[in-house]
Amino acid sequence: MPKLSKTKAAKAYSTKDMRAVSDNPKWTKQDFAKAKPFAEVFPELAATIRRRGKQKAPTKKAISLRLDPDVLDAYKATGAGWQSRINDDLRKARNLD
Repeated sequence: MPKLSKTKAAKAYSTKDMRAVSDNPKWTKQDFAKAKPFAEVFPELAATIRRRGKQKAPTKKAISLRLDPDVLDAYKATGAGWQSRINDDLRKARNLD
């Protein structure tokens, strides 16, 4: 039997078939009316989730900057924090440290 792509496999089943086997049925208005916030249902677990606090004062500005693809690729290849490294290199180049 030939293997079907996800798109073709999904088309092979009707909406009724998909609902019959779904682990996550479509919510009704009654379901939404009964829903409670996560923190209300699991207060202990919600208290353990770390959230970033509100930024007191923006320390940086979002801008749009055009870079050559090879320059961008070189910074991205160094891993997470590449944007900060670009910022650091620009500071050094302009003697802003």
